[in-house]
Amino acid sequence: INRVDLIIEVRDARIPISTGHPHLNKWIDNKKHLLVINKSDMISTNAIKAWDEWFKNKNSKVLWCNSKAGSGIKEICKSAKEARASIDQRRISRGMKIRPIRALTLGFPNVGKSALINRIANKKVVESARKAGVTRSLRWIRLDNGIDLLDAPGVIPPNLEDQKAALNLAICDDIGEAGYDLESVSIEFLKKILDLYVNKNANISIDKISLRYGVNLMDSFTEPEKWIFNAAEKHTSGDTRRMSHKLLEDFRSLMLGNISLEVPI
Repeated sequence: INRVDLIIEVRDARIPISTGHPHLNKWIDNKKHLLVINKSDMISTNAIKAWDEWFKNKNSKVLWCNSKAGSGIKEICKSAKEARASIDQRRISRGMKIRPIRALTLGFPNVGKSALINRIANKKVVESARKAGVTRSLRWIRLDNGIDLLDAPGVIPPNLEDQKAALNLAICDDIGEAGYDLESVSIEFLKKILDLYVNKNANISIDKISLRYGVNLMDSFTEPEKWIFNAAEKHTSGDTRRMSHKLLEDFRSLMLGNISLEVPI
């Protein structure tokens, strides 16, 4: 961070608070900072409006994007150019020469940093996939607009004390499956769905989930373990682990709808 001029922080739209690094504000000090929330296609427009208002009240400007489809990329490039102009002017005022500015993409694993870089560069310059841990080393990319962009591996705090955030990261696959128990996470996912059900911004359809698996989720309101068991009997020959994996993958691929796991309070 000390070696760059601009921080491009990338978060997951489904969990924009949980994918905010707890120490980042302390680290970036007076650096230029762009807050990019990726995967905007995975939540509802009402949720985006609600989060926009929430961040505005925190004096933070949010740049929304879907790096997979390319929406929102022009606004990010425009903001990066504006940041570069400000940095250039500061260097000139100090009697320093203008040079390409150095920018760092920073965020948790699987929030879409590499896909975002490919979109900004308008070509595939780094490997990208819908799973955590694809980027394993630091790599500089020279862009055409006078910006040197550093692609960095996803960073998770070594001591993730907020267990609610840890659960959200597991549900969204922002940490690898080796880091959590599938069945426990799927049960907690159902509990979270039922807790958020009354919040319109969460955009949860209990009927849609119930119809998809042929098991009424409301009947298992207090016993999500029972719902997993009954759904496994119908779909995975009684294998609750496979059913847990299916449920989480269906959420991640939008088969259950555009669900927000976090909503503004």
